[in-house]
Amino acid sequence: MTDAMTKTAGSTLPVPQARALALAGPQGSLEAYIQAVQSIPMLTADEERALAVRYREDGDLFAAQQLVVSHLRFVIHVARGYSGYGLQLADLIQEGNIGLMKAVKRFDPEVGVRLVSFAVHWIKAEMHEFILRNWRIVKVATTKAQRKLFFNLRSSKQRLGWFTDAEVNQVADDLGVDAKTVVQMEQRMSGHDVSFDPAPNADDDESWGSPASYLRDDSGDPALAYEHENTDEVAHDRLSYALQNLDDRSRAIISRRWLADDSKSTLQELADEYGISAERVRQLEKQAMTKLRGWLEA
Repeated sequence: MTDAMTKTAGSTLPVPQARALALAGPQGSLEAYIQAVQSIPMLTADEERALAVRYREDGDLFAAQQLVVSHLRFVIHVARGYSGYGLQLADLIQEGNIGLMKAVKRFDPEVGVRLVSFAVHWIKAEMHEFILRNWRIVKVATTKAQRKLFFNLRSSKQRLGWFTDAEVNQVADDLGVDAKTVVQMEQRMSGHDVSFDPAPNADDDESWGSPASYLRDDSGDPALAYEHENTDEVAHDRLSYALQNLDDRSRAIISRRWLADDSKSTLQELADEYGISAERVRQLEKQAMTKLRGWLEA
């Protein structure tokens, strides 16, 4: 540990805090880091406020450092609460530490709350984002309601197995979401990632269930590409023929209402141009569309 890291403005970083910062690097084990963090004394309310004022008013980075290291044990405590998602505790702690630093940066000592109460939101937010990014290859929670369910659904389950209708409705009421979202999230969380290709050493009996064995990509088939292109050309020709069979006014209405590349005309604009009512334009449009549909399906 260099003097620049342990001393600033004539102050020396306490030995347990310096040890914790050193072990936070790749050379220290997680167990050693946790032991060092647990040995760091907690700040009193007055000490915490004084450090926060120094950082907020004077930009004292050493004060911010002391605020961070004195709350590292709380990050570990929060991270252990997310151990059921199959992710490494060290990774969760690292993400939580980022949230703690963000909280220290935004902490206002004049509000009258302790830093630990303010920081818990930022710590959990970073851990939540990390879990959602890494729990599955495919994201299982994208909306706000789904995110809420993801972190509450496990604690809401009273037993193994699927929810009953009554349990679904109870969870929906407790969390303020609709029952359909509860069912959808339960299905997503009960699934698992599947490799697209079979394992390298899998035999025929084991590899048949992999998606690569039954999902085909026909986009490179020249015959299919020609068929699609020919189908599009035929459909275009039939549409052109059908339009030519309409009277001039009906054809103009369809073209300007449905086929215009830029701004499409409104019913009232066409009514003013042809000297008829907007309702009459709508009737002509409907009749023309019926004729077109009949000619295209013939």
